Amino acid sequence: MNVRMTFQSLRLASAALLMLWATASDAADWLFRNGKSKYQIVVSPEASASEQTAARELQQYIRQMSGAELPVTDNLKARGRRIFVGWNPRVGELSGQTEPARDDESFCYRTVGHDLLIWGGAQRGTMYGVFTFLERELGVHWLTDDCTVVPTLQGWKLPQFDHSEGPAISYRYSNYRVAEGVPAWSAHTRENMKWSPSENEYGNLEAYWSAHTMGQFVSTKEFYASHPEYFALRDGKRSSDYAQLCLSNPDVLKICRDRLLKVMREHPGYRIYSLSQNDNYAFCQCPQCAAIEQQYGWHSGLIVWFVNQVADAVKAEFPDKFVGTFAYQYSRQPPTGIVPRENVVIRLCSIECCFAHPLTAGCPQNKAFISDMQGWARIAPHLFIWDYVVDYAQYMAPWPNFQVLGPNIEAFRENKAIGIFEEAQYESLGAEFEEMKAWTINQLLWNPRQDVDSLVSIFINGYYGKAAPRVMDYYRLCQSLVKPDVHFGIYIRENHEIYSDAFVKKAFALLNEARYLVQGDEVMIKRVDRVRMQPLYLHCMRHRDEAKQDGTWRELRHLIQLYKARHREGHSWEKFVKEFEGGK
Repeated sequence: MNVRMTFQSLRLASAALLMLWATASDAADWLFRNGKSKYQIVVSPEASASEQTAARELQQYIRQMSGAELPVTDNLKARGRRIFVGWNPRVGELSGQTEPARDDESFCYRTVGHDLLIWGGAQRGTMYGVFTFLERELGVHWLTDDCTVVPTLQGWKLPQFDHSEGPAISYRYSNYRVAEGVPAWSAHTRENMKWSPSENEYGNLEAYWSAHTMGQFVSTKEFYASHPEYFALRDGKRSSDYAQLCLSNPDVLKICRDRLLKVMREHPGYRIYSLSQNDNYAFCQCPQCAAIEQQYGWHSGLIVWFVNQVADAVKAEFPDKFVGTFAYQYSRQPPTGIVPRENVVIRLCSIECCFAHPLTAGCPQNKAFISDMQGWARIAPHLFIWDYVVDYAQYMAPWPNFQVLGPNIEAFRENKAIGIFEEAQYESLGAEFEEMKAWTINQLLWNPRQDVDSLVSIFINGYYGKAAPRVMDYYRLCQSLVKPDVHFGIYIRENHEIYSDAFVKKAFALLNEARYLVQGDEVMIKRVDRVRMQPLYLHCMRHRDEAKQDGTWRELRHLIQLYKARHREGHSWEKFVKEFEGGK
């Protein structure tokens, strides 16, 4: 036998074997191809409700995008190619990891051999891992309750993964009306808190009980006639209006303590319970309150002193619950010589800020807030932010704050915020970019370091169809209104310096073209018209008589009636229409 020929034959045989192995390996790594898959989804028999939902939806969306049907089994010993959903002993063996805490929202998805493991905390963590896998790797986007983007794919190879994530902010909530009452959308966008706690197939939603509760516990209607001393002394007289309480009065302390404990017994599903000042500046000026404020510095010192005593009683009966109170308006500045108890949550409000520029961008209007936030971060065991993301004087008008959303959330995170409530248009539909802003905010509450323009691009391209290019142009036009020397808060009107007739004219041109591009598609026309409400509102408010003649008011009125859209906080749409039309 020729030795040279033998070696050559061996090399050829080896090469052939390597090609066969590579081909087999390559085939095995396809999660799905041409409507078929060798994979199955494995979920533990003891899986939580959210993990079972996650397994079903993983199956659903893979089928929808590819036509491949991956069976779901609870047999942890199943053989073949597997996607494990949720931690179980088999996942522990394969990953070498221990079981995470049930309420741990972080997750990991990792390939081990040909298997894919997705696990996290059983309450919501695993579910977030599955949804992030679908979103980040396969391009599924849950934009609104009625718009989910699912790509069509012929095949998709399973790469080698070892990806982990966790939330930047533990408690995440924005209260756009358009996104209320849709637990599936909240779960898909990783929002985990609402006004009321709930349990559903997606796990649970946390909740922070109420706000401005001192006036609920001790109301003038119930107590003023018999105990005027319970209420703020203002200019030498006890106030019978909706003022603050006299917090130095021991009876007020007892009533607030007893009634808060009663609420906690009757409504045990909340995590944090509010014991907070009323919504005004009418603080008590009596000598006793003033003395406590002088001892602890600022009005906040009196409030912390008061709330700490209630928190001590709460801790004895509810060691796993928290008492929340405001650092808001007159109480925003942190105290000296006193710190909140370990079970007290300080809810810091940004209502006075400029929202044209990020908090950390050096805007002079935000310096005092940054100082106060840093002061609270040093002394508060738990800081919870109450932020604002809409213009409460004109919900419909463009209010270009997209570029501050991520940096502000990151600033809150850096100052140890455990939660953020983004107060939005909670009263009706019809707010400026409400669907897109709600989705973008939830994305940023999970990870504020994402590029906001990239998020906006995903939303606009997925939501507006053929009109997307012009809607994107309009979005950019709105953002261009922000200049280094331009400032705006949450109560600006149509005559603010950022608006001009030239801007409105450009806006109409872009959105008229957007509407033309989707003619015949009623769904898309409605979506574009929701955006058109922004320049319609501005034009009507800036030129009322002209708007009544040129048809723009007629169009805006139709949309307002269609969506029962309020134009500003606390005013009904019917009242607005009547006032605009001069009572006719």
